[in-house]
Parts: sequence; C-alpha cells; structure tokens
Amino acid sequence: MADLKQLMDHEVLMAFASYATIILCKMMLLSPATAFQRLTKKVFANPEDTAGFGKGENAKKFLRTDDRVERVRRAHLNDLENIVPFLGIGLLYSLSGPDLSTALMHFRIFLGARIYHTIAYLTPLPQPNRALAFIIGYGVTLSMAYRLLRSRLYL
Repeated sequence: MADLKQLMDHEVLMAFASYATIILCKMMLLSPATAFQRLTKKVFANPEDTAGFGKGENAKKFLRTDDRVERVRRAHLNDLENIVPFLGIGLLYSLSGPDLSTALMHFRIFLGARIYHTIAYLTPLPQPNRALAFIIGYGVTLSMAYRLLRSRLYL
C-alpha cells in the first residue's frame, strides 16, 4: 500500500487533484449564485422560504419560477451530472500511470469545457455553444475511461 508521501510525489495524481479542486470550486459557486438569484428576484421554490416576505396569500406570489434562477440551477445540475463521473474516472485514470502530458491535456480540456459550458448557460450564448462544451467535456471523460479500460482491463 502506498503511503501518503508516495501519493504526493505522484505527478499525475497531484495534477488531477489540482484540476478536480478547481472544477469542484466552480461547481460550488453555483449554489450561492442560485441563492443570490432567488433572493434578488424574490423567487422561491418552497413556502417556508417566503416567510420573510409576507404571510398567507401575500407570500404565495413569491412561489414561482424565473428564467435566470432556473438557468443557474440547471447549470449547477448539469455540473453535477458531468463532474461526478469525471472525478471517479479521472481518479482511476490518474492512478493507472498515464503520461503526464496526456493527463494534463485531458484535465485542462475538461476544465475549459465546463467553464465555457457555464458561461454559455448563464449568458446565454446561442446554441450550439453549450452543446459543444458539453460534448467536449463528456468526450474527455469517455477518452479517459477508454484509455483506462484499454490499459488496465481486468474483465
């Protein structure tokens, strides 16, 4: 079993940890962004969230949807759907002994695609911007999975 010092000396694993931290922080920022949009637009999903804005029928008018709030929320959900597989496959890929430059290429392209996807979602940029960003990020995860299975297949 590798000790912590050996893992810290593993360049690809440390690169993965760096990019994973950046992408997780980006994803985490969408939670307060959603809350900010909800508060500034006074748009809430749950009755108890409207308590500070009135009672009874007066509070019900704040139970609605808003396009800006929904865009941030959907961007966050899309991150969850794509970043979680990247983290699992990326970790296994990193531990499989890939070339550092190839691994960095995968990590950088994924990070760029996810940042661009968020920008395309929130701005909003016209399609196919968001779709291309999604496909590129998804393709990176599939590429790592393919390389991992090809090099370390134990079926």
